[in-house]
Amino acid sequence: MALLYDFLSEHTRLNSEQVTQLVGKLHVRTFRKKERILSEGEICRESIFVQKGLLRSYSIDQQGKEHIIQFAPDNWLISDRSSIYFNEGAMFFIDAIEDTEGIMLPYNFFREAVEKHPSLAEFNEQLLQKHIRSLQFRINQLLGATAEERYLSFIELYPDLLLRVPQWMIASYLGITPESLSRVRKELAKKHQQH
Repeated sequence: MALLYDFLSEHTRLNSEQVTQLVGKLHVRTFRKKERILSEGEICRESIFVQKGLLRSYSIDQQGKEHIIQFAPDNWLISDRSSIYFNEGAMFFIDAIEDTEGIMLPYNFFREAVEKHPSLAEFNEQLLQKHIRSLQFRINQLLGATAEERYLSFIELYPDLLLRVPQWMIASYLGITPESLSRVRKELAKKHQQH
């Protein structure tokens, strides 16, 4: 729980006793590589703060093709937000790419935390606004950026994942084929050698 403790201490105005009180009510869960955590249609009841490991959220289209929405490495939060907030069936699957330790945040964690500690309202608002901003950026990238631009953005957002995630998953996240990703990587390597 040390990562979450440090995260809350750094990003909120709570004192150490208040952070300890909040974190003390949570529990850690371990997920094995390839373990399914949430399936499409299920109600998502918890968000997961990744302490160690790597999770992903994705959808599967009618042809059986996966479309990765998000990767969640250490210190990232993952859930199906609309399922948690609106108590409706999840749009996404969540599973473990690596063995993962996650701190489970119940659906009402932030609401109850804000009630007890009103100063957390600003932090919660910032989290939501950052999430909206990242979604807008992701949509804009998928609609208007070239494959190379998307790949460079991926490297910037997830710098340590290039060696941890299979290439087909990176291609899925970028909305391109693995062959296109291979071409982009070769072109970037050529450009790098020319400089």
